[in-house]
Amino acid sequence: MESRALATWVLLCALLRPSGTQNTAPEGVLNCCEGDVLFLLDSSGSVSSYEHSRMLTFLSELLLPFSLGEDQVRVGLLQVGTRPRLEFGFDTHRSQSGLQGALKNVKPVRGDTNTVEALRMAKELALTPGAAGGAREGLPRVLVWLTDGVKPGDVMGPMARLREEGVAVLVVSTGHGNFQVLKQVVTPPVESNLYFVDIDDMSIITDDLRDAIIEIIRAERITVRDVATDSATLQWRPVLSGLTGYYEIRYGSVPPGGAGVGGSGTSPGTGGVRYQRLTQAADSSSARLTGLKPDTTYSATLTPESNDQAFNTLSITFKTKPDVLSPAVVTVSESGQTSIRVSWGPSQPERVSSYHVEYSALPRGELHSVTVAGTQDSTLLRDLQPDTTYLVTVSARHTSGTEKAMSVKVCTQEVTPALADLQLTTLGSDEVQVDWSGGAGALRGYWLTWEGQQSSLRGQGSALYLPPDSLSTRLTRLPPATRVCVSPIYRTARGEGLCCTAQFHSSEWRQAARLLSHQ
Repeated sequence: MESRALATWVLLCALLRPSGTQNTAPEGVLNCCEGDVLFLLDSSGSVSSYEHSRMLTFLSELLLPFSLGEDQVRVGLLQVGTRPRLEFGFDTHRSQSGLQGALKNVKPVRGDTNTVEALRMAKELALTPGAAGGAREGLPRVLVWLTDGVKPGDVMGPMARLREEGVAVLVVSTGHGNFQVLKQVVTPPVESNLYFVDIDDMSIITDDLRDAIIEIIRAERITVRDVATDSATLQWRPVLSGLTGYYEIRYGSVPPGGAGVGGSGTSPGTGGVRYQRLTQAADSSSARLTGLKPDTTYSATLTPESNDQAFNTLSITFKTKPDVLSPAVVTVSESGQTSIRVSWGPSQPERVSSYHVEYSALPRGELHSVTVAGTQDSTLLRDLQPDTTYLVTVSARHTSGTEKAMSVKVCTQEVTPALADLQLTTLGSDEVQVDWSGGAGALRGYWLTWEGQQSSLRGQGSALYLPPDSLSTRLTRLPPATRVCVSPIYRTARGEGLCCTAQFHSSEWRQAARLLSHQ
């Protein structure tokens, strides 16, 4: 145990030694690269002090060969814990001596593995170009996540957003990580950007991880962005800036098992790969490739041509996105008793001439249809039957001549009675409490009438309008037998009402009549 500890101490001293000259760097690393690399280091409670120390030693050895500076590589370190902490940003260390000294003094933050919050900080404080102390515009951004894999949280969404914004994600797991999750987190290819290693054997992946980082931030590089079904953007470092010359770009689809444009047996002009050629000015740094086929692998080469200096030809392979024809999704909103709004997507006005919507009540209702322009992404179906299931089919007529359809089942809302449960409660000799239940609908109010039922009182009645939010009222000075009716009022007519009769004792009525005669 003592000999192992001594060996570890000796190795640590060797790796963390100050270096101002960087002359010991592996061949090809000095001045090779330009980019911003942020390390996300797990130092939560699940990581022991020994493991934390081993990770820092690994980082020291990994970064030692790089040339640091504004026109070189910049490094940041963000630690993961309950409250993630940015140890140092990209602008902090311009020399290896400063970086190596800082790594020796890093202390763990401990607590929970709050990786999601750490990723939010990484995006806002470091990886967003243009932010104070953030990444540089137009240069590669790399996030290297070192984790023990214990309960990292829901990181797939934040990581996906970083990748969509052009950040390359690499992961080193010390043995407990979920491979299925981590392989979706990293930037392809998985085999060079995802590592599982024991904490005591991290040095065996140092060269491979360093090479993977160099591949991303190498000064002579070509990348592909904004890949769509029929186009993609090539982006490169403008190595001809200030020189005379131009860039020659060749690209073409790669047949199964093919080597690509310029590959062995498939170079342009030999009949191997059909390619297209374009040129860009010396001060340009990107080009949009158009007219591509969906779900197809392409190979592209970039050759800087100049009489002032010789440059290597750069190549890259990418795959266009699969074609998604509308409608790919159909949704329902604004569902009412007699109408439903049907929406669809994605919106493709440049590819769709019109949409044809058919609908019928199930199981054997009459078929109806409506046709709308290709610029629309919804329509309102009217005059439907309440509380009914409909089959709705949306068909897109594409300008290419193809058609695609998608069907959904939708239900209209049931009709709620506008008036129900009329109740009369007698109060004393000539009063009655009138209560009823109102339903949903476009009511304008209620019409309440009452009339005495004795032959001498027939035809003598009264009426009262009540607003739609009224569900009760009290009537007074009523004859011994009174018929009370309540009807709903709609915009154009009065609806069917409910009626009840209130009965009072005759003696009480006579007493009430005498009182009325003396008033």
